[in-house]
Formats: sequence, structure tokens, C-alpha cells
Amino acid sequence: MQFEGFTKNDFDTFNIEGLDARMEAIEERIRPKFREIGQLLTDELSVNLGEEMFLHIAKHARRTVNAPKDTWLAIAGNKRGYKQHPHFQVGLFDDHVFIWLAFIYELPNKAEMAKTFLKNLKTIKSSIPNDFVVSQDHMKKNATSLKEIDLKNALERFRDVKKAEFLIGRQIAANDPILTNGAEFMDVVRNTFETLIPLYKLAYK
Repeated sequence: MQFEGFTKNDFDTFNIEGLDARMEAIEERIRPKFREIGQLLTDELSVNLGEEMFLHIAKHARRTVNAPKDTWLAIAGNKRGYKQHPHFQVGLFDDHVFIWLAFIYELPNKAEMAKTFLKNLKTIKSSIPNDFVVSQDHMKKNATSLKEIDLKNALERFRDVKKAEFLIGRQIAANDPILTNGAEFMDVVRNTFETLIPLYKLAYK
């Protein structure tokens, strides 16, 4: 099984008008690629973490009117769901791919995790490259580089604000040639996740 890469057609999916038409295109164009990528990454993460990890592909089941602006796969240590657990993500907006370790607002113990991260702030800063980016809302495209963000402030907000989130990883522009080379792209994803595994483990301490 080898992932061949993303194409302009995949990103154009998000320009299709209408919920049903866009969902049909996501099913035909993107989900087969997510299954390929996801199976490889799930197996590798299971080995690297020493625990069984499970693949989840976004269903967008709650949507009845608005077509999704992005779609993703998530890998978590829970078979039934991922939103209430730290999880690894790969997904697409119309203009970029995101590769995240995600801590979203549905986490029941996110305040405790934030406190752990704040206690280990220096270690986190020194172990994660400056070109990694942070998002505080998984529904928005914008993210700030680790070099520029006030990480302490972001983690305090994650701790104190119920809807605040913390996602860390990389974004790759849709026109970056690496996305058309499946092997190279997968190497970037693996490298990103390997860098973030200590943070994932720290969340459970």
C-alpha cells in the first residue's frame, strides 16, 4: 500500500457547492487517500507508543445544511471516538494540509493537561522546532509559528477557556510540490508525529 500524494482536484473539493455534492466528492476523492495514509500511520503509531491506536475518518454526520470547509483523519488510543482524547490528525482545507497533535475542547481533563504542559514549558519549547505552528481553534485556518506565539499565554487560555483548544504541528500549502510526492509527504508526517510523541505522552502524566 503506497500513498501517491494529493492533487489540485482534492483541494478543489472544497469549492463544490452544496452539502451532498461536496460530501460525495470527499467520499470519492479524499477518503480513499485517508484510508491509505491512516492505516500506515495507525500501525506505526501503535508500535511507537506501545499501545493500540485506532483510525477515525471524519464523517461530518451532524451537518444538515453547510458543506464542510475541511476534512480529516484522526488517530487516537480509543476505538469508539477521538474527540475526548489527545489525537493525531492529518487533514485538508482548500488551501493547505494540516498535520496536528490535537487537544480539542471536548477533552474532559484539558485543564489538567494544560497545567502539565505549563510546568514543562521550557522542555516543550526546546524540543519542538520553531517552524511548527500552533492553532487555538480547529475550525479556523490560521495558525501561529512556535517562534512567534506566546506559548505560555496560549496554554493558559487552553486551561481557562472552555472552548479553547491547543493544536500543534505543521501546515503545508496546497501548491507545495511535496504534497504530490506521497513518499516524501509521509516522511514529513512521520517526522512531525515523532517530534510530538513526547508531548502526547506528557499529556497522560
